This record gives sequence, structure tokens and C-alpha cells, in this order.
Amino acid sequence: MRDWAGKRYWLVGASEGLGAALAHQLARAGVEVIVSARSQDKLDALVAELPGNASAQVVDVSDRASVEAAASAVGDVDGVVFLAGVYWPMKSQEWDAEKAEAMVDINFTGAVRVMGAVMPMMQARGTGHLVITGSLSGFRGLPGAIGYAASKAGTMSLAESMYADLRNTGIDVQLANPGFIKTRLTEKNDFKMPFIMEPDDAAREMFELMNTDRFKKSFPGMFSWVFRLSQFMPDWMYYRLFA
Repeated sequence: MRDWAGKRYWLVGASEGLGAALAHQLARAGVEVIVSARSQDKLDALVAELPGNASAQVVDVSDRASVEAAASAVGDVDGVVFLAGVYWPMKSQEWDAEKAEAMVDINFTGAVRVMGAVMPMMQARGTGHLVITGSLSGFRGLPGAIGYAASKAGTMSLAESMYADLRNTGIDVQLANPGFIKTRLTEKNDFKMPFIMEPDDAAREMFELMNTDRFKKSFPGMFSWVFRLSQFMPDWMYYRLFA
């Protein structure tokens, strides 16, 4: 169990949904929360709701200069949680290059930019806590997920590489892989979403991970096993079942 009282955490991609719910969870635990996203109005509204010490910092994770300026303005923090993401359902036959590129640039390259901006500070101090949000969709390619599944697979691999490098250095790296969460992003789906979670429930799962020394957590548990076990299926079986 971590000691949260008085700690400073920067939540990137926290104006609504899972990020906003996690901000509430951390604030209730005594954390000073800095929330970031592109919308100043949404951030200000969230800060007004949060208990304890909270502030807002606008950032565009698709712009390295914006990320570096935000990291400088936020200053020294105990932890960073990357939650930023965009999503559009997309099949290969209906390829939208602009949206596909945006998913990769924000979901994956955005994480690279943020981690790169805060790593020097944490390395200099010798302590830190980095939490990256992956997805159950990142375990293996899925139909109708051009851009999103690939971006999450890259994000998950980034977290795994960072964990391999930073074990026993004082900088903790964790990876949270949620399934479907009821947000404005999943409202775009026109198919049934099994085990869909409310943002508050997903935030509790994520906070539970952050309280442990485990590297990763995939949730909800029963649904996550479908994706985790799919990695061991031969191609003929996997694509027959999932496509």
C-alpha cells in the first residue's frame, strides 16, 4: 500500500471518463492532483469538483513543444499517469488515414512524448511512479480496430520496455489494461460490448493496481482472460473466432 498523503500526481488525459474518475480517487486519498487535457473549460470544471489540492494544466500530447512546456510548468511530481486517448472504430476497407494517424499519434506517440518529458526529472531524483494505460484490445489484432489496437499494442510494449529498464531503480512502472468503459469514445461502437464498465469502477481497478508493486493489471478479470489466452491460439483458430 502506497502512502498517498501529500504526493503530487500529474494525470494526462484526465478531463473526463476514466481520467476524471481516477483524479477523484487520488484526490480522496490525499494526493495533490494536476489534471491535463486540451480543454481548459473541462479541466477547470473538474478541478472545481475535486476535494483537496488540485490544479489544471492544458496540454496537447500530439505536440512535443506543448508536452515539454506543460511538464516544465507542472514541475517536480511523484507520479505521472498517462490516460490520453482517441478512438474511432475503423475497418481496413474503410480506412480513414487522418483518424488512424491521430489514434497512433495521441494514444502511442503521445505516451512516448510524456514519458520522455518526465524521465529526466525522475532519473535525477532516483524515484518516481509512472502508470501507462493500455487496453485489452492491444493483446492481439482485432477486426474493425485499425489504428486503435495497433496504438495500444505499442503503448503496452512501451510500458514493458520501460519496466524492463527501470526495475530496481526506484522508478516504478505500471501498466493498466482496461476493457470497455462507458465513455463518449465507446458510444461510437454499434456492437454489444461485453462487461462494459462505468468509469468509477475502472478507476477503482486502476487505483488498486497503483497500490501494489505489481507491474500490470488487465480488467475486468473474466473478460481479460479471453484476450490474454488469445495470444496462445494458433492463427487459424484465433481468426475464425475473433474475425
